[in-house]
Amino acid sequence: MVVNQQTGTRVDEVAAGIYRISTPLDVIPGGFTFNSYLVADQEPLLFHAGWRSLFGLTAEAVGKVMPVEKLRWIGGSHFEGDEFGALNDFLGAAPNATPFGAEIGVLTSINDFASRPARGLKDGEELSIGRPLRWLYTPHVPHGWDCGILFDPSTRTLLCGDLFTQPGAQVPPVTESEVLSASEGMRGMMEYYAHATGTSQILERLAQLSPSTLACQHGSAYRGDGAALLRQLAAILDGEAAKSAHK
Repeated sequence: MVVNQQTGTRVDEVAAGIYRISTPLDVIPGGFTFNSYLVADQEPLLFHAGWRSLFGLTAEAVGKVMPVEKLRWIGGSHFEGDEFGALNDFLGAAPNATPFGAEIGVLTSINDFASRPARGLKDGEELSIGRPLRWLYTPHVPHGWDCGILFDPSTRTLLCGDLFTQPGAQVPPVTESEVLSASEGMRGMMEYYAHATGTSQILERLAQLSPSTLACQHGSAYRGDGAALLRQLAAILDGEAAKSAHK
């Protein structure tokens, strides 16, 4: 559902109680989407506060689902402008909300930036918002030593941050078509992976969750065999690493 005709900002339910809030911008040729995810439950959570410049649009979209002031948790995968830029604006609008992120991210960045103390999540820690969510620490996958991912077991949704980033401004909210080709095209255009030594093991750990929805921060959310997609990505990265080792 388009909530702002001028910008094309829209909000769509991509899994039960999980809403993709997306604004397209012409920051690269062909455009690019910036997505936040609202998990509506007893203690509503916003994953990716978004750029500060997009706060009004993101808040407007949240308001189509629930009052913004009822937000209780606001965080992101890792500390960057498109994940935490509007954090303090949301904290001002939602007086009972608590910021969150990986323990290392809270220590190094979020507590310095946020207008009130954040909760640092340990690897494997449960964050109960009514439904239990699980935080998985994924350092350097795809980038950022503070990187982490939230998993919702009730819908098997992986809030996967910058994994499977896809270009394009006019993309469907959710797709069942494979997104690996598009995301690999994006990586070829703008290499943003850290290529850490533990990447394959982390991707396999995520695959073992058998996610059926991948809630991507840029591009469409993917509905299908998320485990297979994660393993395909791991195989590509392993192949590249092997070629580099033999040069």
